[in-house]
Amino acid sequence: MDKIAVLIPCYNEEKTIAKVIRDAKAALPEATIYVYNNNSKDRTAEIAEAEGAVVRNEYMQGKGNVIRRMFREIDALVYVMVDGDDTYPMDSAPAMVDLVLNHNSDMVVGDRLSSTYYQENKRPFHNFGNNLVRGSINRLFGCNVRDIMTGFRAFSYEFVKTFPVLSKGFEIETEMTIHAVYNNMQIDNVVIDYRDRPEGSESKLNTYADGFKVLRTIARLYRDYKPFGFFSFFALLLAIVAVVFFVPILTEYWQTHLVPKIPTLIVCCFIMLAAVQSFFAGVILSTLAINNRREFEMQLNMLQRHKETDYNK
Repeated sequence: MDKIAVLIPCYNEEKTIAKVIRDAKAALPEATIYVYNNNSKDRTAEIAEAEGAVVRNEYMQGKGNVIRRMFREIDALVYVMVDGDDTYPMDSAPAMVDLVLNHNSDMVVGDRLSSTYYQENKRPFHNFGNNLVRGSINRLFGCNVRDIMTGFRAFSYEFVKTFPVLSKGFEIETEMTIHAVYNNMQIDNVVIDYRDRPEGSESKLNTYADGFKVLRTIARLYRDYKPFGFFSFFALLLAIVAVVFFVPILTEYWQTHLVPKIPTLIVCCFIMLAAVQSFFAGVILSTLAINNRREFEMQLNMLQRHKETDYNK
């Protein structure tokens, strides 16, 4: 088991990977640096190996797939994940590591949005998307994470070994944040500087396609982690629709004692029945989610003992 592992997922980053590795060595001299090459078509892997990093390959395309492989294969007391595009200065890495090792943090978020991100980033829709995602998650899950989409984070062993990676692409950062928030893990924010990509380096993030995937991921995880709120919302929506169409029928009945719109009445009954079913589905799934939380806490206790045993060896 490593004490500190620096994880760098890479896809076509030959222009910047050497500097990222050198900066990581300077900031964390005792760390083992892992570069995971994700089908790069340039000299990323060759340069990383020449710089002394441990180079491994993930052949399934997508950042989520790379992180799944990293988390499976590497054991460490603390993990530092940073992108290979040289947009995150490594100066803040020691403080992030200290929070994990000495202050019980499970995830430390490198907060770009509180510093230079809006000045450095040249893509306005990314700014809007970051604010939308941050606001949605903080409101839905009742937290205060200041940067959801940052690629610069530190993790504890317990977080890494309990995190079920389901996403395949850039929505993985959203999934990490919600996992930590829902399971009551300690999250800390460290304000970091951000710089835009150097000239000649291109972002792999598609503003619209990946943005839609992120929003879909938030909805999916809210359904899975907060089923009572999710299904109660649809129950309320269906109930409102049923009442809106039922009120004219009831009014006409009181005036004429006739029900001329029987098909509409039948539809209203079915919609209200669906609302009741949705509500009770939320109640049942919420109970299952609570049981999953209990099992998760037991898993954390087992991992804690396993970590101490492995590292002492």
